[in-house]
Amino acid sequence: MTTEGGAAASRAGTWLGHPRQLLVCFTTEMWERFGYYGMRAILILYLTKHFLFDDRQAAGIYASYTALVYLTPLIGGMIADRFLGSRGAVKFGAILMMMGYFGLAFGGPQTKQFLEYDTGRYEIQIVNVGNDRTEQYVTIDGERMRLVPGTQGSVILRSAGDADGAAARETVLPSGSFSLPVERNQVFLYLMYLSLSLVIIGNGFFKPNISTVVGDLYEPQDKRRESGFYIFYIGINVGSVLGQILLPNLRQNFGFDVAFAAAGVGMTIAWAVATFNDRIMAGYGEPPNPQALTRKLFAGLNLRWTIYVLAFAALVPAWILVQQNELVGILLATFGFGSYIAMILYAVLKCGTVERNRMIVAVVLSMSTIVFWSLFEQAGTTLTLFADRNTDREVFGWVMPADQVQFFNALFVVTLAPVFALFWTALQKRGLEPSTPVKFSLGLVQVGLGFLLLVWAMKTADGNGQVALIWLAAAYLLHTMGELCLSPVGLSMITKLSAPRVVGLMMGMWFLSTSLGQYVVGLISERAAVESVGGVVNPHESLAIYAQTFNEVGLFAVGFGVFMLVISPLLKRGMHGVN
Repeated sequence: MTTEGGAAASRAGTWLGHPRQLLVCFTTEMWERFGYYGMRAILILYLTKHFLFDDRQAAGIYASYTALVYLTPLIGGMIADRFLGSRGAVKFGAILMMMGYFGLAFGGPQTKQFLEYDTGRYEIQIVNVGNDRTEQYVTIDGERMRLVPGTQGSVILRSAGDADGAAARETVLPSGSFSLPVERNQVFLYLMYLSLSLVIIGNGFFKPNISTVVGDLYEPQDKRRESGFYIFYIGINVGSVLGQILLPNLRQNFGFDVAFAAAGVGMTIAWAVATFNDRIMAGYGEPPNPQALTRKLFAGLNLRWTIYVLAFAALVPAWILVQQNELVGILLATFGFGSYIAMILYAVLKCGTVERNRMIVAVVLSMSTIVFWSLFEQAGTTLTLFADRNTDREVFGWVMPADQVQFFNALFVVTLAPVFALFWTALQKRGLEPSTPVKFSLGLVQVGLGFLLLVWAMKTADGNGQVALIWLAAAYLLHTMGELCLSPVGLSMITKLSAPRVVGLMMGMWFLSTSLGQYVVGLISERAAVESVGGVVNPHESLAIYAQTFNEVGLFAVGFGVFMLVISPLLKRGMHGVN
């Protein structure tokens, strides 16, 4: 709610023709996204290369984390609306996320892996050979041998020969004749889970409320509102580009600890910008009842500190859930599909014809986004691992870090968002703008085509199982174009189609769909899992697995997109003029 104090502050100066408070929000969000997307870019490699989780385990942890990240804003937004106020929630969330990123920087020593076969147990030495590549060696009876992943679950022991000219020897250990146990430092492992939990809870306070503050800067009739959010959106993507460029480079050259610390520094800057501009931001995002926050509740704690204590207590269930992927799936499926059924029943039993039809359309479109996000968000898992294992990333003699390829999405968003905005506007003036259901179907088809393009590109792989980087960039281009068709209209669609009495619940359903999509990311990634040794795989085996998985999900997404296109006239009719 905008107060007189806020309005006075707004009149005191402008930035790009907007209230100068927008610059504070822009900068805060830019640095928060720098930390979040930079950290997300390197997370899957942190799990598979530092902690040596296999692909299935890493995918489960990643999916649980991202699903919870998209779920907690539902609670954080309600707490801010009723108690803390948006700005107070943003600052508290920033502190938690800052602690989480710095916690990830303490990963401890490299996890150890061992080769056990016959009666021996041999530690695997992981050697960095440059260009983001490693080799694995074991010493058996005084002889140093390279350990190479084979096919069908086998490994190969390869000797280097000797100075007397003896030929190199290879010994193939078939699947089942050996094991590759790992020894993780439990203190640092649990610290990693705790750090992810801090980011999960912190994001719940931060993410929904910084956007609320931006909305508070404008009166409902202010024509600058839409362009103000567009500027804010640019800040999100600038931060994302910077994080996804810098942190992978820091990871490659200095290690995971330095990269995560950089994310912590970015979050510290975001917190500082939000905290030390209180005078400028006065009147925006304030608590609905400031006096209530100072009221003592129990044990000498007032309401504000009670909320803080409960937030830290919530780290316990978050810490458990991030390790229990199946439990997260059960909870999301229960609440997600339960919400779909509840909203449809409400529409049928409580709404008139127009409201009922609109509500059902909103539910159908929300459910369709599960498919889109489950494929689009493979960027953080299988597409990063594909870049690491099966992509020739050399550019003019420089090898791009595998996790840096994710920056293509943010780069394409920054460059193409204005083009799409102009394109839709031009079509609208001519009465040719596609309906929202058609845009959703276009998004689904394009994300599927991105994977099918990679399947075709894999046929051009070289003798090392590597495809050219340009194909991965082209897939990201298709995914980004799909995102620009679907994502910008999603929240607007929910608010327009929902019955006024249940807009909040419908928004919750939308975010639950996104969270469900993140969980399905893990299921797809587990299907694309490749057996590894010390974080290294046989590139020809991984290429075959990725080709099969990408073909399956690509065909499904295209088929589902076509189905949505076929029923789009029916959905448009059910919207009753809303677009």
